[in-house]
Amino acid sequence: MITLTSLVQAAYIIAAVLFILALAGLSRHESARMGNAFGMLGMFIAVGGVITQAVTTAPRGFWVTSLLIGSAMLIGAAIGIWRAHTVEMTGMPQLIAMLHSFVGLAAVLVGYNSFLDVGADHNGTHLIEVGVGVLIGAYTLTGSLVAFGKLSGRLKSKPLMIPQRNLLNLVVVVLCAVLIAWFVLVPTLLPLLLMTVLGLLLGWHMVSSIGGGDMPVVVSMLNSYSGWAAAAAGFMLGNDLLIVTGALVGSSGAILSYIMCKAMNRSFISVILGGFGEGSSKGDAVVREYGDYHESTAADVARQLTEAKSVVIAPGYGMAVAQAQYPVAELTLKLRERGITVRFGIHPVAGRLPGHMNVLLAEARVPYDIVLEMDEINPDFDRTDMVLVIGANDTVNPAALDEPDSPIAGMPVLEVWHAKQVVVFKRSMNPGYAGVQNPLFFKDNTEMVFGDAKERVQDIIAALDSHRAVTVGQL
Repeated sequence: MITLTSLVQAAYIIAAVLFILALAGLSRHESARMGNAFGMLGMFIAVGGVITQAVTTAPRGFWVTSLLIGSAMLIGAAIGIWRAHTVEMTGMPQLIAMLHSFVGLAAVLVGYNSFLDVGADHNGTHLIEVGVGVLIGAYTLTGSLVAFGKLSGRLKSKPLMIPQRNLLNLVVVVLCAVLIAWFVLVPTLLPLLLMTVLGLLLGWHMVSSIGGGDMPVVVSMLNSYSGWAAAAAGFMLGNDLLIVTGALVGSSGAILSYIMCKAMNRSFISVILGGFGEGSSKGDAVVREYGDYHESTAADVARQLTEAKSVVIAPGYGMAVAQAQYPVAELTLKLRERGITVRFGIHPVAGRLPGHMNVLLAEARVPYDIVLEMDEINPDFDRTDMVLVIGANDTVNPAALDEPDSPIAGMPVLEVWHAKQVVVFKRSMNPGYAGVQNPLFFKDNTEMVFGDAKERVQDIIAALDSHRAVTVGQL
């Protein structure tokens, strides 16, 4: 006989499979839209299963429970729709960091509810699940809030450098382990409260110790932590789907964080321990004079583009801030119509969020097949006529390879300076997010175009159209 419980479990299995398909789809540009569709369908089925089970078994009755759940969903949906329509793409990193904090808060609340439930079986295993879940949730909550503050400019991006901070972190972790043991042996509210406070302090301190220039990896790591917090909540609630989903998010976030750390020449272990980002605050680097820079105009750049056979565009966070992706896409189309080969070189941390640039370019309908990763495009720069660096700075800095004392030394970068000609679009000569001067700007084959990137690219497009009109008129 088919029961409600078996139907809900079947829905959970289907939802779990859809979540796996969603992750698989998101791994490629061409299938990303389908991956999103799988994820939304899986979440719809999962939420439907949870609500069905809740309203049919709740002690308060069907209608009261339905009203409570429906009210919460309407409030959440209203806030979500409002933020989705008002937050710009440049604000996505801090929005995601804030959403991670909600997952952490949910794990803490679920832990306390699970412990205070008088009908629950408080055996040793369950108490360990509660303690670990609350600890991870508390850490994720304050860590995500600090990341939100740094990304949004509400907090200083400079890392907090407390003396012996690694030892302090280790002491807090040991104390948390002792408190979990106390909580299991003597299941009272006091050790759980103390552990919650220590978890909140640990999350705040560890992320505060990370420099603002390293926030892309932090967001990815917090994504992983939020997944493990959700998995812990699943154990506490006895919900298999939440365990599977949390494990998927946690493991995929950890893998992505490892890939990004490798791309930035950072230690994955140091990220976990909170000793990350010291490089962006080093004060003993040698101050060098690189000479003078060469300024150019949109008209000159347009003329050079008409003479080029191959062009690579290296976008950065500045392109997102200027919302220049649409003019860039239009420029790409016009150049390709002239028979010029155009490609994009994407650094793994080109924005403040993993995949930020890829999303912006897809939004502007740039063809997927001309968007290449750093390792794919780097060998081709010496055969490239012209590179347009639009809003990028640290990700194209040759100091990472040429200056061992540089704060970003060892970080793999887009080696754009090997091209015949480089044009850099910037608002000013100020250093990038890591606070490091870029010798690329002073090289003989580099020209600087100052101003708003969107306006300058539009000026280039206008100059190209004017040049085409003159050429057609002469014919």
